[in-house]
Amino acid sequence: MKQHKIIIFVAMILSVASAYGQVADSLSHYLQIAAQNNPGLNADFLAYKASLQKIPQAGAYQDPELEMGFFLKPMDIIGGRQIAEFRLMQMFPWFGTKKAAQTEAMHMARMSYEKFRETRDNLYLDIYTQWYILCRLQQQLMNNRENKALLTQLEELAIRKFVSPSGSSPAGYALPPPVPVTQVSTTPASGGGMAGMSSMGGSTAPEMSSEGGMTSMGSSTSGMSDVLRIQLEMVEIDSTIESLLSEIRAEKAKFNALLNRPANSEVQIPESFEQTPFLFDEALAMDKIENQNPMLGMINEEGLAYKAKSEMDKKMSYPMFGVGIQYMLNKKTDDPMFGMSDMNGKDMLMPMVSISIPLYRNKYKAQQRESKLWWQVSREKYDNTRNVLESELYKTKHLLDDAARKAALYKKQEELAKTTYNLIVQEFVAGKNDLANVIQVQRQLLGYQLKEAEAIAAYNTMVASIRKLISFKKDTEQ
Repeated sequence: MKQHKIIIFVAMILSVASAYGQVADSLSHYLQIAAQNNPGLNADFLAYKASLQKIPQAGAYQDPELEMGFFLKPMDIIGGRQIAEFRLMQMFPWFGTKKAAQTEAMHMARMSYEKFRETRDNLYLDIYTQWYILCRLQQQLMNNRENKALLTQLEELAIRKFVSPSGSSPAGYALPPPVPVTQVSTTPASGGGMAGMSSMGGSTAPEMSSEGGMTSMGSSTSGMSDVLRIQLEMVEIDSTIESLLSEIRAEKAKFNALLNRPANSEVQIPESFEQTPFLFDEALAMDKIENQNPMLGMINEEGLAYKAKSEMDKKMSYPMFGVGIQYMLNKKTDDPMFGMSDMNGKDMLMPMVSISIPLYRNKYKAQQRESKLWWQVSREKYDNTRNVLESELYKTKHLLDDAARKAALYKKQEELAKTTYNLIVQEFVAGKNDLANVIQVQRQLLGYQLKEAEAIAAYNTMVASIRKLISFKKDTEQ
């Protein structure tokens, strides 16, 4: 039995560790799923594979031509009677033409691959962005639930002040410990309001004495309004929680669409949400963009393809050669004038050579000028795209720094607001402060928490944007 219990305990630990590891590594897992399932990415990869088939086509020679002719009535020729004639001819372009054509096709295939990489990087950026949106919403949901727990504690304090004979809490009362978020309901606390006051075992209002009836009535009215104000805040928090849950469901459906999965598929979102560690070097990042960015790579391959086409057009302006044979099928003739003793009825085989004469030069010259102009177009496009990417990099760096400053600011403000809230609650318990100030500080605390989550999500999204400019992975295979 002991061994059995040990095995069960170990299995439980392993299952919990496995679940934790799955959540911690869920983003990379979802990126792999998207790389395999996304139809847009698969379409571009299949287009790349199709472009590879152009290379052997460009290097192939023209098909040989076979001509066959038959005489309905054999024709008398010297040395017999001709029945049929067969001609086979193979044309060959100028030396190096096929190599230049293969080079052009190879660069066009690489251009398709760079387009696939661009689609993949855009998909990864969309997944990162959507993931951080979900993390932000999840964190904001947790913050609102923690805020609901604080309001529940505050409601208990207000009720105790309300039911106490003196209109204030007993001396030495301490703030109860925070309620765990997992135990906080998304509906208003059942202990609030008049039902909550009746469940405390006391009357709904303190009894008025003959000496201080008016004072007791004033404290009762003030205490009741405090409870109701807290309940109003809790109702608003409940509405916010329901709105966040609805928004999370919608964003999960959008996230699953990127993965080509059903909209209701489960998405594991981690509870912790921190800034992504990132070291940024502007010069190094720009060098990596020039070497790895797929947009620049696509334009560069396009220019090399036009350069190879220009070379091919130049060689196409040179003559083409043809080699072939002609075979004449003959039979013997009975005419002594055409018959020859040793040649009568003998078949004839004749080797042939042909050459094409590129006489009209304007056509070929125009082709070469066209290819050179397209190559210059690609160079200008490369420089323009590089400038755009550089400006985008600096703009993203500015947004990254701004998000980092905001996250640090809101973190500090959140810590100060927590300290202020604890102090002002103690003052409220002691009767030295009113509920309006407590709720105001509590709202500020929640606001800083929500803004901090937004700043961290913006920071992580900017990190993903910079990584997208550099390209997430240089050589990812489908």
